[in-house]
Amino acid sequence: MTVPSIDEAPFQQVMAALDALHAQDPRHVTVEGESVPRELWHAGRMSAWLERLHDHPEARMRLAVRGQHLQRWEVPRSDYPEGRVGYLTWRRDQGQRAGATTAALMREAGYAEEDAEAVARMIRKQGLGREAGAQAVEDCACLVFLENYFADFSRQIDHDHLIRIVQKTWKKMSPRAHELALELPMSEEARALVEEALAG
Repeated sequence: MTVPSIDEAPFQQVMAALDALHAQDPRHVTVEGESVPRELWHAGRMSAWLERLHDHPEARMRLAVRGQHLQRWEVPRSDYPEGRVGYLTWRRDQGQRAGATTAALMREAGYAEEDAEAVARMIRKQGLGREAGAQAVEDCACLVFLENYFADFSRQIDHDHLIRIVQKTWKKMSPRAHELALELPMSEEARALVEEALAG
């Protein structure tokens, strides 16, 4: 059985369906003077990083990366208890929801069950460090965080906690993602934090 390529109708149908859901995000960001649904923008950054991580990412990997952050606004972090356990539970539930929704869209487009389930596993990051698709989702998520959220995040978290977060994030990333992360433009303060974390 052959998985549809990125030029074929099933792939294009699922990508369009994912972006239609992303576009429903009531939160917006301003990009080059234009107001864009935040999740649609985030999904675009995920896909852009995938193109830098892999020369020719396969269709299922592209779908997983595009669907990873799907409809997160519908289940806010504040619905869960404070602390690490609450955060991890929220993140797990978000991965399961995004995986299930993306898999359902794939079935509707004519994808085989095994392909839909493979993408759902990638979105849930099952097999991280062993499966290329799960690793790609993690790498893209980490790079989007470092590129767009780290500077603001670093001003809200105490120093030692932030160092631990950077160290944990780094351990989950592939060597290629490490290379790309170190090429990111950062403020002197942010780069010093990263360098301290990596030296620890």
